[in-house]
Amino acid sequence: MNSDCRIAHLDMDAFFASVELLRYPELRGQAVVVGGRNAAPVVEADGSRRYARLADYAGRGVVTTSTYEARALGVFSGMGLMKSAALAPQAILLPANFDAYRHYSRLFKAAVARIAPQIEDRGIDEIYIDLTDIPGETRALAERIRRAVREATGLTCSIGVSPNKLLSKICSDLDKPDGLTVLDAAEIPERIWPLPVRKINGIGPKAGARLERLGIRTIGELAAAPAAWLVEQFGRSTGAWMHDAANGIDRRPVVTESEPKSISRETTFERDLHARHDRALLSEIFTGLCERLAGDLARKGYAARTVGIKLRYADFRSVTRDLTLPAAVRDAADLRRAAGECLKRVPLTQKLRLLGVRASALLPADEADAAPVAAQASLPF
Repeated sequence: MNSDCRIAHLDMDAFFASVELLRYPELRGQAVVVGGRNAAPVVEADGSRRYARLADYAGRGVVTTSTYEARALGVFSGMGLMKSAALAPQAILLPANFDAYRHYSRLFKAAVARIAPQIEDRGIDEIYIDLTDIPGETRALAERIRRAVREATGLTCSIGVSPNKLLSKICSDLDKPDGLTVLDAAEIPERIWPLPVRKINGIGPKAGARLERLGIRTIGELAAAPAAWLVEQFGRSTGAWMHDAANGIDRRPVVTESEPKSISRETTFERDLHARHDRALLSEIFTGLCERLAGDLARKGYAARTVGIKLRYADFRSVTRDLTLPAAVRDAADLRRAAGECLKRVPLTQKLRLLGVRASALLPADEADAAPVAAQASLPF
């Protein structure tokens, strides 16, 4: 491990929920859950807002995110809204607003880039930052970044700084929200080894449960396990990685440029929909997905040679189909026609619970020989 490196991991605090609280500041300090549809506040005659409650929700939606107050009640992202309602029935429910989240994502990343331009984008609410060649004391530099994010967005973030990405990811979660943790390699035994093994990004529920059955609960216990034994238990690649990770070894660089392999849009329906009986609604949803996908391609500057669909039936079976085109496309109408051709190749006799559209085999739009897709008749919807 190169102890001269200074790698930061910046994670926005309860990002989606925090963006909503900018719009609804009166909800600060309350249990708020973001997810589902048709949960927009109702404006009363006197200008006040009446909010939906989890207890009143009916449907199969999932939690997109929740405030820390809701998390204290056991409500976390990815949890079904009906299950969440049993844990926190009086929590306030808001619909997701992804356009707003993308806007604030761009704002915070731009604020960081003005101070430290070597950034690896890890998603809408987190980045790695290479601070190695940036002048200044580490803690003061990280504090400067936190202030810049707060001034640009009105939101807080938590930052971990260490010699590598793996440790920094762990550290950014140690003092949430609005936290800063700076870790030196010599502090690993004291500050990292007592933590549960699940704190290592990459050790999921199944691996964590298996390690516990083997008598390993903490990162320190994992670090003390012989590498050969871990390889025997988990295989050569995973066992060797576990041994390195527990000992704070991570050689991955901060990757500042990467090309996306695909861009997709999908939605899970509030109720199962049938291709024939709900054709008009499915057509509207399908068109909207293609329009949003076209917008994503335009913002990112890509066109797609391959267009695909994803369907999930009421029995949870999923199917995908792809169509590779003679020329790249980026227009919403062209995407819809190509995706419609894919629909012709799947059975639509069962009800559907999810529909998605994907663009892949991407290339820069200014290099693409884009051409319209020939119109097709009698699409399923």
